[in-house]
Amino acid sequence: MGASPDTERGALGLSRVAVRLPEGTEPVDLVLERAGRSLFERRMAKRFHGLRDTPALAPGERMEDLLVGAGREALAGLGADLVLYGHSQVVQEFATRPGFGRRLCAALGVPEAEFYGVSHINCVSVLRAVEMARRYHDRPGAGPADRVLVLGGDHGSFAGSARIVSGVTVAGDAAAAVVVHSAQGPALPRYRYLSGAAQRDHRFHRSLRMSREELARYPQACLEHTAAALREAADRTGLAITDLDWIMPDLSSALFWRNFCRETGVERDRVCLDLQPAQGHNNAVDALSALQYADLTGRLRNGDRCALVALGHGAYFQVIVVEVLDG
Repeated sequence: MGASPDTERGALGLSRVAVRLPEGTEPVDLVLERAGRSLFERRMAKRFHGLRDTPALAPGERMEDLLVGAGREALAGLGADLVLYGHSQVVQEFATRPGFGRRLCAALGVPEAEFYGVSHINCVSVLRAVEMARRYHDRPGAGPADRVLVLGGDHGSFAGSARIVSGVTVAGDAAAAVVVHSAQGPALPRYRYLSGAAQRDHRFHRSLRMSREELARYPQACLEHTAAALREAADRTGLAITDLDWIMPDLSSALFWRNFCRETGVERDRVCLDLQPAQGHNNAVDALSALQYADLTGRLRNGDRCALVALGHGAYFQVIVVEVLDG
C-alpha cells in the first residue's frame, strides 16, 4: 500500500477527452440472466448499483475502430511521440492479431510514435497511463512540443463471464482518449494537471478469485483506500477532499458512491454519476467518460477542480486532480 510520488513540475495539460461508444446496447438484466445469475443479483444491479444498459459492439463493429476514432479526435490533427494504451482485460481478441501496435499507430496518423500497453492493474490502467505520461514529460531532455496520447478501452462484451463482477457490475464496450502535453506546447490544454495519488492493498491480490472472507472485507477497504487517495491528491493541491468541485468516478456501483459520500462528507451531487444508467461501467475509461460528459453538458466552469477516480480489482486505486481551464 502506498501513494505514487508527486513532484512540482512545469505546467502540464490534458486535451479535451474524446469518447467513442458502439452502436449497440444491451440491458444489464439480460446480460445477467443469460449468465444464469439470480433474480436477486439482477434486481440489485438496477435498484442499488444503478445499472440499466451497457454498450456493446453491434454486428460488424470493431473495437479497434472505436480506439482509432477516439484517438484521432483527441489528437485533433496534431501528432504524438508516445501512445499508451490502458486496458483492463489482459488479453484482448483484437490485439492478438500480429502488428496491433504498429497498425493502431498508423491508423491514428502517428506511425513513428512509440507504443506501449498498460495492463495487469485492471480498471486503474488508463489513469495510471496518464501518470506515466506525466513522468514521460518529466524525463531528462523533455521538450514543450512532446505529446503523449493516452488511449483506453476494452471489448468487454466479447465474453459474457469476463464482463461480470459478481454482485457488483457489468462491463461494456467503450473507448476514450486524451492527450497529455505541455501547456507551452502547440495546443492549449483544456485541463491543467494538479496532482495524483495511488493506493494498493495486497490483501486482495486474488482479485476475482477472492475468498468469502476477503470479499466481505473488500467493500470497506475500497472505501478507505479511495478516500485516502483522494485526500492525498487533494492535499497536494492545498485542498480538502470536500473542496473538490467534482468527482469523476468509477461507474461500477452507485451504492459504493452513496456509502463513500456518507463516510467522507462529500456532497452526493458532486459525484458525476449521470452516465451510470445508460452507459454503466466500461472498465478503465469511466472517469474520462464522466469528465467528457460533464464538459459537453456545460457543467464545468473555469477553475473547477475535478478528481478523476479509478478502482481496480487487485486492489488498485488511482486519483488524478485536474483544473478546468477557460476555452
